[in-house]
Amino acid sequence: MSDFPRDRIFGVETEFGTLVADSDFGNPETAVEMIKDHVFDQKLGAIDIHSRDDVFEPSHSGGFLMNGARLYVDAVGSHLEYATAECRSLKDLVANDRAGQRMIVRAIKDLGLQDVVSVYNNSVDHFGGHTFGCHENYLILAEDDLLNRVAYRLYPFLVTRQIYAGVGRVGGHILTAEGGLPSERQVRENPIDFIWVSHVYGVVPDPDVEFQLSQRADHILKGMASRVRFNRALINPKWEHYYSHDGMTTRLHLLFGEPNQNEYAYALKVGTTCLVIRLLEDDLIGDEVILDHPIIALREVSRDPTYRWRVRMMDGDTLSAIDLQRIYLRAAQVYRGETEQTNWILDEWEAILDGLERDPMSLADRIDWVAKRQIVDAYRAEEGLEWSDDALHSVDLEYHNIDPALSLFGAVPSRRMITDLDIVDAMTEPPKDTRAHRRGQLVREVLQRKGPKFYVFDWNGVATGRHEYVDLSDPYDPVGMG
Repeated sequence: MSDFPRDRIFGVETEFGTLVADSDFGNPETAVEMIKDHVFDQKLGAIDIHSRDDVFEPSHSGGFLMNGARLYVDAVGSHLEYATAECRSLKDLVANDRAGQRMIVRAIKDLGLQDVVSVYNNSVDHFGGHTFGCHENYLILAEDDLLNRVAYRLYPFLVTRQIYAGVGRVGGHILTAEGGLPSERQVRENPIDFIWVSHVYGVVPDPDVEFQLSQRADHILKGMASRVRFNRALINPKWEHYYSHDGMTTRLHLLFGEPNQNEYAYALKVGTTCLVIRLLEDDLIGDEVILDHPIIALREVSRDPTYRWRVRMMDGDTLSAIDLQRIYLRAAQVYRGETEQTNWILDEWEAILDGLERDPMSLADRIDWVAKRQIVDAYRAEEGLEWSDDALHSVDLEYHNIDPALSLFGAVPSRRMITDLDIVDAMTEPPKDTRAHRRGQLVREVLQRKGPKFYVFDWNGVATGRHEYVDLSDPYDPVGMG
């Protein structure tokens, strides 16, 4: 069995899309900078006065917040991105994530831009063919060959968890080889976007797809890849020090994920993934789960209009995605009784699989793709629209508006994990049982200083003066050293 704490550290990074409704205002990049600047002007965080990366994160592109999270403008695509604090509790994670969205919404309203600027946590641009990330991070054992040994036993879980974690999308995309090399003009106008890119693909609509489970499935090309621009993978390995401690642990960075509006789906997605990672570390999952071709299965599950979700296994047999998930669920029962959170994950995992087997469309209160499908179906019936009508893409998009007062997500009752008060508290209060707690305290201390300030914040340590440093290398330690 793994020998570090059973309640794993995890966090999520979300890339936001921004829409500007008035061309006289300016472009989305202008709005993104205004929103970011306002959050830090309101003293919710300490903006970087140093460059974290001269190309991707120059000074003043973002910073750490009092709630332990990080808000910044990603230079690749010039979009807002929010990375949650390190969490051990699923409820803390959901609250910290939603707190970031509330900060952005409040900034838009404070700036008087609510009629001009909208921000979305969707993962696809229907018309431009782009896709945006919602990346999950998990603390894992830092064994040299761990991913090599277990990757093909992790892929089947990631490929099939979309049956309860997918956010749904209208239509589909086909990736073509017509992109070729980036043009000189593309590189000149957007140089950062094409660093480490030797080839780009073309994207065209797929007229044969009406609706599918996942927004990202059409854009995933590999199981694992280190350079992922136009080469997106299920897993992007990150062998680094940010999540490590004493050489025992490192960060597993999952690219194939989507930003759930539904709090229950969000928590279940992360919770089940934590248990599966532990099963793999403990060598409790065998080769019986290995798929014949994970990337083909990913698209077939997402696009299956019958909801039978059959996948081909390595031995040539076929299995339903539900039954494949149950293999992992049965193995994870060995952890029952350890914590209330573990019991909740196991109970709800079983309940959601049973519900999907009985009637997927009865789960709109817990699964995003079901809720979105019902909203789209109702709109189509009311307006007499065909699946090819562009108006449906707008409905799809507005489901992901992060302003609760405007999002179509609110049209369907949902099962919640937290309260609105939890979200308000999480805007300024970090989780109390990870290093994010101490980092949040240090952000507050820096903001309260008078006169010139010197500080450098990072995930694994903070310099609060030229000779003052707090070591946060242990992600489980809420106090730090120094």
